[in-house]
Amino acid sequence: MSKFYDTISQRKGFAVLVDPDKQSAQSLGELTKLFAAHRPDAILVGGSLLMEPIADTVLFLKEHCEVPVYLFPGDVTQISAEADGIFLLSLISGRNPDFLIGNHVIAAPHLRRAEFDIIPTGYMLIENGHSTSVEYVSNTKPIPFGKTDIAVATAVAGEMLGLKMIYLEAGSGAAKSVGIDMIRAIREAVGLPLVVGGGIRTVQDASRAYEAGADMIVIGSAIEEFPGQIKEFAELRDSMTR
Repeated sequence: MSKFYDTISQRKGFAVLVDPDKQSAQSLGELTKLFAAHRPDAILVGGSLLMEPIADTVLFLKEHCEVPVYLFPGDVTQISAEADGIFLLSLISGRNPDFLIGNHVIAAPHLRRAEFDIIPTGYMLIENGHSTSVEYVSNTKPIPFGKTDIAVATAVAGEMLGLKMIYLEAGSGAAKSVGIDMIRAIREAVGLPLVVGGGIRTVQDASRAYEAGADMIVIGSAIEEFPGQIKEFAELRDSMTR
């Protein structure tokens, strides 16, 4: 496995999700300075629906900071060989075959040629209080917020299928993050690295997710609104790993 995968298997990590459609050249330049200073474990690039070419953002990030850049694709068009790797997402919480395996088949030849780090990831969409872009674009329903038993069984199935990581997603700009009880129950049920994103807006939110068992948290909207928070999330990550 990759150095990145080894890192989050051994200690707490945090990543920043960058949506190319929500960044200007100026804001992206400011972000790279913060990335260089506070060193997130990864920068994830992608979105449910992109109007801007993903390769331009990947190249800019690679040229201006040394943090690993991983694709976080919403569809098969969001592939760039310039990235360090990809979270190869299988939407195991849904029943749309395109997002379980169909798009992966189309992307496979391109991913093989890219010769970068591929992390097969069980992607689980969790209900957060309102509809999200992921839900609409993927045409799937999220796992209900309080249905921990369904979430646990889904994560266990993903591990049995040979996936290498579980990603719990409340959705971009979520009204609430994934429930602490759900994170804890999944952590107890599976041995895979557990990533939690969506609705994490403060270091307190992140701390609760870590303590419940998240190995890595992903911050998106909070950084878009207040980029300086990267420092606080990095300090929390470092304090949790000592």
